[in-house]
Amino acid sequence: MILAESQWRARLLAHEARVDALVGAHLSRRREGVAHPVHDFLFTYYSFKPAQLRRWHPGLGVVLAGSPPHASWSGYVAGPSGVAVGTDVIERRAATLEWVRGLLAATASRPAHTGCFGLHEWAMVYRTRPGDVRHETYPLRLGHSGTDEVVEAHQIRCSHFDAFRFFTPSARPLNTLTPTRELQPSMEQPGCLHAGMDLYKWAYKLTPLVPSELVVDAFELAGEIRELDMRASPYDLSDLGYAPVRIETTEGKREYVERQRAFAARGADVRARLLAECERLLDPDGVSALAPG
Repeated sequence: MILAESQWRARLLAHEARVDALVGAHLSRRREGVAHPVHDFLFTYYSFKPAQLRRWHPGLGVVLAGSPPHASWSGYVAGPSGVAVGTDVIERRAATLEWVRGLLAATASRPAHTGCFGLHEWAMVYRTRPGDVRHETYPLRLGHSGTDEVVEAHQIRCSHFDAFRFFTPSARPLNTLTPTRELQPSMEQPGCLHAGMDLYKWAYKLTPLVPSELVVDAFELAGEIRELDMRASPYDLSDLGYAPVRIETTEGKREYVERQRAFAARGADVRARLLAECERLLDPDGVSALAPG
């Protein structure tokens, strides 16, 4: 596909405007030195910087005619028809592509489990004391003892290693599963909020091979999931405008599961698109046809 300068410039400007709207508040807070317990996660836990997210990539197989800024960017090569991502990027990312494809395919093959109720956040503060929790600025809705009682009254079934590894030492034995990095492809399931958020990580790790529109779709999804994650947490974030999802109650559990299922459905779409990109990029015959000409 060859995009005329008017075409790719329109997509580039639309992408930049979309990202600016999504990250503007974060950048303002960062300049003022103000932390945010919900949205900072997208820029601290994940390593993709706002400036990287703002840089538009068309994906492998798209040639940009005219004088695109991409000509000076890493991974791009010039050909008779214009500038495009070089196929040599695939060789350098082969191991990542294979791993991401395997993880996405395995996750998509499993049914969504929606009975965890976000207890991973509660397990991260289980049996702590004031001064020991991550978001110390914000109080625990039920206090420390009340939080401990909720953990002890529920079965914890966290399958995501990057959530489990932040459990307190007292909470880890309470988890019915023992996720590890090595077991991640065999344990990841599509109902997990963190698995849904991590679609953003797998998308940006494939940059510049995949279209930036897909990366931002994953980023938007991660941001919305993160809000539910923290609304269902033991923290009182009402001063920030976040009404709690009280998972310790029957009504709160029902609300959490409904939202979790909706996010799982949206995540399935993003996951399928990412998986299709991986399959395309790992097809030798297809890639050879996409070499810039």
